[in-house]
Amino acid sequence: MTIADAERSVGSNTARSTATSEAVRRRTFAVISHPDAGKSTLTEALALHARVIQEAGAIHGKAGRKSTVSDWMDMEKARGISISSAALQFGYGGCVVNLLDTPGHADFSEDTYRVLAAVDCAVMLLDAAKGLEPQTMKLFDVCRHRGIPVLTVVNKWDRPGLEALELMDEIRERTGLEPTPLTWPVGIAGDFRGVLDRATGEFLRFTRTAGGATIAPEERVPAARAAVEEGEAWRTAVEESELLEAMGQVHEQSTFLGGITTPVLFGSAVLNFGVRQLLDTLLELAPPPGPRPDVEGTLRPLDRPFSAFVFKIQAGMDSAHRDRLAYVRVCSGVFERGTVVTHSATGRPFATKYAQQVFGRERETIDLAYPGDVVGLVNASALRVGDSLYVDEPVTFPPIPSFAPEHFAVCRAVDSGRYKQFRRGIEQLEQEGTVQVLRSDLRGDQAPVLAAVGPMQFEVAEHRMAGEFSAPVRLDRLDYSMARRTDRDWGKVLDRESGVEVLERTSDGALLALFAGNWRLARVQRDHPDAVLEPLVAASS
Repeated sequence: MTIADAERSVGSNTARSTATSEAVRRRTFAVISHPDAGKSTLTEALALHARVIQEAGAIHGKAGRKSTVSDWMDMEKARGISISSAALQFGYGGCVVNLLDTPGHADFSEDTYRVLAAVDCAVMLLDAAKGLEPQTMKLFDVCRHRGIPVLTVVNKWDRPGLEALELMDEIRERTGLEPTPLTWPVGIAGDFRGVLDRATGEFLRFTRTAGGATIAPEERVPAARAAVEEGEAWRTAVEESELLEAMGQVHEQSTFLGGITTPVLFGSAVLNFGVRQLLDTLLELAPPPGPRPDVEGTLRPLDRPFSAFVFKIQAGMDSAHRDRLAYVRVCSGVFERGTVVTHSATGRPFATKYAQQVFGRERETIDLAYPGDVVGLVNASALRVGDSLYVDEPVTFPPIPSFAPEHFAVCRAVDSGRYKQFRRGIEQLEQEGTVQVLRSDLRGDQAPVLAAVGPMQFEVAEHRMAGEFSAPVRLDRLDYSMARRTDRDWGKVLDRESGVEVLERTSDGALLALFAGNWRLARVQRDHPDAVLEPLVAASS
């Protein structure tokens, strides 16, 4: 072995050791919920408690108030909903937190699914007054399917709502997970005084601040003193906690990681009550990054050379620069800015000179990243959602599937003179996964069909085409409501059927047969029992 070979070997071993030790310090998780459960507000509160922002903008879309760090798009600020996922990285308690905020609205569930492919744990937010809502159940199912452990937070306890024990019963009966509360509310919903710490038996009292804009003061009170000062509310909390213990609803790490139980915390994100407890719990209980399976199911150890996959593409984050950011999750090894990596899909080299750490819309250059970290690669035009990157040792991670669209519309440029901008905008939206883009020789490139899981995706597409690409569009809705994958031979046959249209998806070349409804699909299947008509991934999968 030459001296140069020996030096490279030492450097490689050091990098591998660093990757493993740094991965232990990472916590990468997503905040998920039904719309309006307070998800983005909680994301902001977590950043506030980590002291990476000074004041929380908890109220959306109100004159004179701030929007949250994670909601930066104009439509998000105006409507007070999350339309696009956002990444925030910050240090807390000696660890590095990679927090991914997700869209709550069902119309953007595909974006949420992509984010869940990139995390090691999920925080499920429940509205204390509404309990488990439809999107909540779908997200629990997705986490179960992907083997993602879930920590549940009952939010908005400062407002009137359901009884705490009733919520625990609902979680158990409807999700199949056994709730194991770590804290228990003192005071009914709407009269939130603090929580009983079930591990220590102490009372953690919260004090309101003006508008919940700053960290809420906390006071740890011994049980005996809490009994005197809080009276019946404290006695009720203790009795209910003892009942939970008698029923075996006590946290066990192995059952949490195995997807059998879900630890539960109570809080109020808008008042910053219970937020520090959530951060501390995530550091203690959430799993650090582990080996990731490749497309063949073989685990990629953390100490192997660098590898990562793309889970999100986003443009329009900086109005002054028309750049495009590819979010990648580091799976193994050490990422070093400037390293030339290999794009698994093409086998071509890809330079990483422009790499950034993301904090909502704010970005700064990052030189090193480790397993679990999220890195933004700027102007990565060759990358698509689901693509894998690696150094030295080839690897391809499992693809991130597209959902079955249920809404379809023909898209046309309002101003034919801006066709170049129109084409560029449509291509960008397709690459980001904002909508799926379908085409056919009959319709031509000037009238592509946009396909979406939910109709609000069309509103986002219209808004961005006009605002970012200066190419206003007109959308004409089509009567189709479902799609099935077919092949070239059957595509020619099906395209001649009444109420059926076959189009090619530009992102992967798949042929999709569109149907006006179940009745039309059933009729075609009856007439052509051997036809290739494969179901696509459902939005609730």
